[in-house]
Amino acid sequence: MDADASGAKANAGVEADYQPGSAEQYIMNNLDRLGFNKANNPATCHIWNDNGATTPEVYNSLVTYKKDIDRYNEIIEKFNPVPSTMDMIRQDQGGVLQSIICDSLRLHPDGMQGIFPSKQLSFTSSGYVEPLLPPMRSHKICDNRRHLMSLDYLVHDFEFMCRKLKPTSRLVLLDMGASLDFHGTAVTPIVTLLKQYEKFGFVFDHIYGFEITKKDPNVIYKTSLPEEYIPSYHWINVGVSSKEGDKLNPLHSIIKKLNKDDFVVVKLDIDTSSIEVPLTRELLGDKDGVYSKIIDQFYFEHHVHLGELAGNWKSSMNGTVGESLELFSNLRKKGIPAHFWP
Repeated sequence: MDADASGAKANAGVEADYQPGSAEQYIMNNLDRLGFNKANNPATCHIWNDNGATTPEVYNSLVTYKKDIDRYNEIIEKFNPVPSTMDMIRQDQGGVLQSIICDSLRLHPDGMQGIFPSKQLSFTSSGYVEPLLPPMRSHKICDNRRHLMSLDYLVHDFEFMCRKLKPTSRLVLLDMGASLDFHGTAVTPIVTLLKQYEKFGFVFDHIYGFEITKKDPNVIYKTSLPEEYIPSYHWINVGVSSKEGDKLNPLHSIIKKLNKDDFVVVKLDIDTSSIEVPLTRELLGDKDGVYSKIIDQFYFEHHVHLGELAGNWKSSMNGTVGESLELFSNLRKKGIPAHFWP
């Protein structure tokens, strides 16, 4: 799908069918042959490094994709930050300005596909995203573990997402398993993600941070939170519930109170699969048909039996790589653009 076609879908408010990249589709069709349906901590990096692990076409496409994703990250790094898109859209009476604003977020004259000649991006209801591939984070950990917490494998289509905004849209981030290390020497992934959204003008009106580890409110508000987040940050120092309808289930008490015109990002990383998996299954089940209309991006660290991460996840692993790939694929098909979280 070219940039004009994807932009037209966003402007028309049409929910796009999920279109996986060809390498992702091959992996999904060959989970048994690749050993990804076994709970014996299978290694997965061979799909990137062994030209005999898949097919010549798939291997070559991934070789090219590695160059593409590096180029994408270089472009993201060099992109000049823009002011709040919503501040401008809210002042735009005739809707003409929004088109100009969103045009300014285009990273290549030919859109996202112009950066990715490998054509391995997948297309979702929020535009182009990275393909779902193991090792469920940056492929660079196959050669160097220092990339373990890197977000350089994630792809966001900011132009597409911008075109879906309305003058009444609220920008909301729900962070389940919140970390507030804004000033530490090792910047946490959620802070990196937040800063990238802000760079492209997506400034959140509300950030809900749920965290079960007790923190001193004086430290949170006087030290941890930068001043610019004081108006938008809601620190909720309790654990979340996976019980449907419970007030401490943020999907019920927060997400269902929003609407389809809002821009909503959800991150789930509480390192407790007995709570995380039911919450994710609730999203997938979507009994009321609201989550797929409201959630624009979903990030989840799913601890399954995966060789490259077994040393990190240890006893928290449950399920297989294949089950995880199918879960995330089904979420995307449902209309919830899902990403692996480090």
